[in-house]
Amino acid sequence: MPKIKTLFQCTNCGAESPRWLGRCADCGEWNTYVEQIVAPAHQPTSRKSTSPAQARSITQVSQEKYERLDSGYNELNRVLGGGIVPGSLVLVGGEPGAGKSTLLLQVAQKLAQQHPTLYLSGEESVQQVKLRADRLQVTSPELYLLAETDLEIILRELEQLKPRTAIIDSIQSVYLPTMTSAPGSVSQVRECTAALMRVAKREGISLLIVGHVTKEGAIAGPKVLEHLVDTVLYFEGDRFQSYRLLRSVKNRFGATHELGVFEMTGAGLVEVDNPSQLFLSNREDRNSGTAVIVSCEGTRPLVVEVQALVSPTSYTSPRRTVTGLEYNRFLQILAVLEKRVGIPLSKLDAYVSSVGGMTVNEPAADLGVALAVAASFRDRLVDPYTVILGEVGLGGQVRPVPQLELRLREAVKLGFTRAIVPRGTLPEIPGLTLIGVSRVLEALIAALPETGDEAKSGQ
Repeated sequence: MPKIKTLFQCTNCGAESPRWLGRCADCGEWNTYVEQIVAPAHQPTSRKSTSPAQARSITQVSQEKYERLDSGYNELNRVLGGGIVPGSLVLVGGEPGAGKSTLLLQVAQKLAQQHPTLYLSGEESVQQVKLRADRLQVTSPELYLLAETDLEIILRELEQLKPRTAIIDSIQSVYLPTMTSAPGSVSQVRECTAALMRVAKREGISLLIVGHVTKEGAIAGPKVLEHLVDTVLYFEGDRFQSYRLLRSVKNRFGATHELGVFEMTGAGLVEVDNPSQLFLSNREDRNSGTAVIVSCEGTRPLVVEVQALVSPTSYTSPRRTVTGLEYNRFLQILAVLEKRVGIPLSKLDAYVSSVGGMTVNEPAADLGVALAVAASFRDRLVDPYTVILGEVGLGGQVRPVPQLELRLREAVKLGFTRAIVPRGTLPEIPGLTLIGVSRVLEALIAALPETGDEAKSGQ
């Protein structure tokens, strides 16, 4: 009898070691190594092969056009690049309570109106899924439910039912009986996903797979899980807020970093057609320290209002608080305002946030943040119908931003009439007055013109 070979594998990152280690050398986690049995590799019977080569020239490959499946939601279709590709694997991750299962059950209802669809739940019974389906008014007779975690039974059901689309909720609950490791472990998740991928490609079944996330926000399981699937989506949103954001971070069939917006209601998720309106507060309620920017998420421009507050500090060192923006870039902007513009902020508390919980990490928001901080310091109002775009350099320069025309056209749709943008070749946008600036000080003068009283007092 041949000797059984074993190795130790980290359940957190999938790293392998010939012996047990207390701490993983790759990810640094403690007590994550478990013993795995290594199956012996099959030895080839002969070194020579008489079978003909199966590789073909790229010019001989037929160009079969895949007709994408309509998910029933324009926001989801946008993130996927136009719809669901037949035979593809889509991994959907998100925090607990974000609404992943609700979204996919509603998508299953839309898909079942076109073709047979299987909803497989490994965490709920069929009766529990039916209760949620009744609340969401999911009643399509072509939607089939199955509560199972055994992968062999799942694969058998997929081959017999042959649905066009199947939903697995979740991959961490599925296990392969021939493996001794527990469900959700690195080896189980890897092997189960690989087996599902083979069936999906062979039968042309589109699989939507739910994945759990870790406390750091990454999808639980080995990193190879994200490499196996075709598309990775993240469903974001605070359970105490009604709006949810669906982001694409990997897509073999479309653009990445696309964004879809949904609203959670009592009857389920509803897509938001004009998300820019969500991130704007009431422009008639004018307050100092606000500025409007346009952020681009993939090919979608979003108009976002930025609010800033500058006040005397009560502590030895001033506080810097950021919500929805990048913290280090905010500190850089404050330093530029003090060094290049002359606004004394080193002894003042500074707070900045984006309206509506939108996360903005691109440099195009720099100039808007700088003007919001300056407006709060001067207690001045920025014209509510002015949009501000530009990247701020350490020397106080205003640098160009990508997709400028796309951003400006989105601002015009929402009624903006003026834009402060980096100087250069400016597009012609009907109904929009463009003001080109090359330095932050020029932008401050254009956005915060001095009144007669300020000019007399020398402020």
